[in-house]
Amino acid sequence: MMVQCLVQEGVEVIFGIPGEENIPFIEALERDGRIRFVVTRHEQGAGFMALTYAHLTGKPGVCLATLGPGALNLTLPVACANASNTPLVALCAQGSVRRLHKESHQIIDLVSVFRPITRWTNMILSPEAVTETMRKGFALAQRKRPAATCIILPEDIAEQPAPADAEPLSRALQVHTVPTPADIDAAADIIAKAKHPIILAGNGVSRAHADYQLRILSEQLNLPVATTFEGKGVFSDRHDNALGVVGFMRHDYENFAFDDADLIIAIGFSIQQFDPVKINPKNDKKIIHINTFVEDTDAHYTTTLNIMADIDATLTQLIDALRERDVRFDDMESDIRRLLMDEFTSRKDDASFPMKPQRVVYDTRRALGDSDVALVDTGALKMWMARLYPTYLPNTCIIDNSLSTMGWTLPGAVGASLARHGRPVLAVMGDGSFMMNMQEIETAVRLGCHIVILVWVDRAYGLIKWKMDLHAGYHNDVDFGNPDFVKLAESFGATGTLIHAADELGPAIEAAMTADGGVHVIACPVDYSENMKLTDKLGELELPG
Repeated sequence: MMVQCLVQEGVEVIFGIPGEENIPFIEALERDGRIRFVVTRHEQGAGFMALTYAHLTGKPGVCLATLGPGALNLTLPVACANASNTPLVALCAQGSVRRLHKESHQIIDLVSVFRPITRWTNMILSPEAVTETMRKGFALAQRKRPAATCIILPEDIAEQPAPADAEPLSRALQVHTVPTPADIDAAADIIAKAKHPIILAGNGVSRAHADYQLRILSEQLNLPVATTFEGKGVFSDRHDNALGVVGFMRHDYENFAFDDADLIIAIGFSIQQFDPVKINPKNDKKIIHINTFVEDTDAHYTTTLNIMADIDATLTQLIDALRERDVRFDDMESDIRRLLMDEFTSRKDDASFPMKPQRVVYDTRRALGDSDVALVDTGALKMWMARLYPTYLPNTCIIDNSLSTMGWTLPGAVGASLARHGRPVLAVMGDGSFMMNMQEIETAVRLGCHIVILVWVDRAYGLIKWKMDLHAGYHNDVDFGNPDFVKLAESFGATGTLIHAADELGPAIEAAMTADGGVHVIACPVDYSENMKLTDKLGELELPG
């Protein structure tokens, strides 16, 4: 009955690891045959595969673990999905109900473990509860603020027969919430009275498929658009109004536009993507919050107007209202675009080795097409990729900046490969994050995925080293050794490449992305002495006017 419910929910693939307590469920999956089960090498990898699959398809990702240690290994990707508003349903086995009241082998109170990191967690305690529990788990994961849910099945309940008359519950039609005319009039009034508005676009724009309406609003009003790290691509960096991303740890180029703004039009933004103090330090700006959910409380994100409705419908009506009022602004932050482009191209011909981060980003961008997907892991490389990697389409540069998890992109690339039906995917990782889930290379090879793993090699936890240097002027306990990445890749049946000179990287990435499939690991030594130079430069930066 659980499998029938999953089929009814449109599930096509489940990622996970079988265990003794979920054998009946695995057998039911095999008997039914309509859902693909992907065996992974770690439950954490399964969760990140499901999360990334969900991110790219918009459908809930599903992952599976057994009880105790298996379920605990799922907590990180489940929490990550919940934080980043990604729909995910975790299925966990549990020991028999008759031993849950006492200390017992591998028994953990999983409901208490998962409840704080999900929207809803529930344990099925009778066969009659299956259909309602499954429907509720998927419904809550797909609400206007997507999230993670967890469904727990004890082994003795799993063995019981389903009620003879049980049937999966039908999925409800998606309800589209439109803004009220009063909301649109109020927003238009606030915008029309502003002197220097700016648009901040978050990942909600991508979820709502509202990037077209965002572009029309920006062009009609002639307003600059900055995105969050997670919103990269919802506004093309080729557009004259694009300012790049905001949220870096220092006062970056884009922050000057927010300094001058008296109104922030925040579209699809959630404060978990970065601290609003970075854009509203004095709490002196008006904010229009447009999203499908109300934002949490923050002293530097006190909203003047909240519009809780479908983002695309809101922007469409707002565009019409502002067109009738003939509202348009004439100031642009051209210096910011110039500074970004100057930094992006500053090392394009630099032959020094190990390579400068700017050149690694430049060569990576030139090797990928506009629609190719790059998954960017957490670390020093995230700061360089988020700031400098030009992105032209939604969901083509995916960054976790909510929980900011290390190690997610390698298994994430497996999920992305399935979501993109085998088209190549690039995972950009530091050597620290690469080693956290590198066992999933075997999963990728076994599935026949076409993924390219670009490892920025510095033999350290580079972002922490950077922040230690900023904090105290020195660092410690952040350095480590590495294996031979080429031999490691080859031992899994993948192709390994070690970059020896700056001019080798671009051709290596391009060759791997255009190859006839396969898993490719490219290790590139990087010179992170540029980190402190960047933060020192930004600390002294002043823009005219």
